[in-house]
Amino acid sequence: MEGYPQYHHHYTGNIDTATATGDGGGGGGDSFPQWSVQETLNFLMIRGELDPNFMKTKRNKLLWELISMKMKEKGYNKSPEQCKCKWKNLVTRYKGYETMEAEDMRQQFPFYNEIHAIFVARVQRMVRFEAEGGPNSKKKAIQENSSDTENDSDGAKKKRKIKGNENPSGSSSSTGKLIITNIKEIMEKFMKQQMQMENQWIKAYEEREEERRIKEMEWRQTMEDLENERIMMDSRWREREEQRRIREETREQKMDFLITTILNKLTREDSAQFGSQ
Repeated sequence: MEGYPQYHHHYTGNIDTATATGDGGGGGGDSFPQWSVQETLNFLMIRGELDPNFMKTKRNKLLWELISMKMKEKGYNKSPEQCKCKWKNLVTRYKGYETMEAEDMRQQFPFYNEIHAIFVARVQRMVRFEAEGGPNSKKKAIQENSSDTENDSDGAKKKRKIKGNENPSGSSSSTGKLIITNIKEIMEKFMKQQMQMENQWIKAYEEREEERRIKEMEWRQTMEDLENERIMMDSRWREREEQRRIREETREQKMDFLITTILNKLTREDSAQFGSQ
């Protein structure tokens, strides 16, 4: 993949399932089943290949659907929403380890190198666009340095500032060295904006969850009311049936009594007539 640094995947020690998959709580981790390590590696490879497309537009619904389709081609049945939540979870964990200096702490997150390679390739694309020059170079640089949902305008301004302080000779090697020395600062600004967007996404997600919970409570209350109404109607029906049965039994008893009385009367009359003869 062009412009995408290759990192070898590594594992250290006993890494629990939550750490390996990046679903260890928060950010929708409990809403979807956990991902296997190989499944996550395939997902990051696909996401990295499409990262330039994500940088060109904020409307990335079709891109997540494309990632879901590519995952299904590899035998993993993941919806676009699951892929989107997985990416946000992984980026959140990456940013947590990015602030740590100790290498062994980063190694506890087995997908650090893969995600770091995606962000490094993103910055390299921005550098190439700006180095190309031309009337549209700055606009392209700003677009390439944008996050999944927001342009990183501060990062683009920083890159332009670096370009303005370059050696007048315009040497591409000098430019590359100056930019590389400031990548960490650019990435920190980028990560800060990513964290802000992540917090906004979490807040919106919690609001949607609260709305869903309220609607579910209303639905449950409606179903409970319908069930109570059904029970009341069933009870009234049983009462009416019981009353009807009692009336029928009473009529049958009266009819039996009347028939018995008539038969007894006829029997007595026949006996009296036969005795008189």
